[in-house]
Amino acid sequence: MENSKIIEALKEKTLLELKDLVDLMKEEFGVDPSAVAAAAPAEAANDEPSEVTVTLVNHGQKKIPVIKVVRSLTGLGLKDAKKLVDSAPAAIKEDISPEEAEDIKSQLEEAGAEVEVK
Repeated sequence: MENSKIIEALKEKTLLELKDLVDLMKEEFGVDPSAVAAAAPAEAANDEPSEVTVTLVNHGQKKIPVIKVVRSLTGLGLKDAKKLVDSAPAAIKEDISPEEAEDIKSQLEEAGAEVEVK
C-alpha cells in the first residue's frame, strides 16, 4: 500500500480510532510511533547553523584598536571602518562559517569590543 493511501485512510479516522491504532503499533512493533515523531524535530534542532553573522554590539572603551581590526577583517578604508564601528550595533560579516565567526569574535574582543554571533 502506498504512503499517500495510508494517509488518506488515516484522515478518515476519529481521534479515538487513531489512539487505538497507535496502541496496536506499540504492541505489534514494540515501538511508540509518537516518540519517534517527537525525536525527529529535536534532532534537527541540535544542528548548528551552517552560516552565522558577526555583529559588533559596542566598540568598548578604546575605539581605535577596534577600527583597525574591522579594517583588516572587512578591507574597508579608514573612514568606512570608523563609520561602521560608530554605527554599532552593526553586522561586521554575514553568512560565514561558525568557525570563522569565532575567530573574528576573538579578534574583536581582544581589541576591546563587545561582539555577538547569531
